[in-house]
Amino acid sequence: MRYLSEKKARIEIIPMIDIMLFLLVFFAMLMLKMIPTTGQVTKLPTSSTAQELPSPKLLVELKQDGAIWVEQQQLSLPQLTEKLKKMGDKTAVTISGDKEADLQVVMKVLDAIKLSGVTQVAIAAKTQN
Repeated sequence: MRYLSEKKARIEIIPMIDIMLFLLVFFAMLMLKMIPTTGQVTKLPTSSTAQELPSPKLLVELKQDGAIWVEQQQLSLPQLTEKLKKMGDKTAVTISGDKEADLQVVMKVLDAIKLSGVTQVAIAAKTQN
């Protein structure tokens, strides 16, 4: 008469652990996306043909007042050229700037990048809504 005896209820804990680990990984990845990865916040210009680029090896930020920032440091044009020469000509550089930045400053930065021998240059922009 063993088949008539009641079975005790069991709580399976393994599926619950799987779900908790999945949620932990999900929220960790979400938090990493929310943390800004580089530099200061700038108001990027907009473009209807903007595309997503891979993370740059070096981000050059142009401020409204004409200041040039690289890796949390303000640099002059000769300092920027020297830094890029040390990094090598295979470095990918992205120029990010305030939408109010002077176009002449952008051209000076492009000239400094060309003098260093770097050929992979991109300009950051937001897509138009």
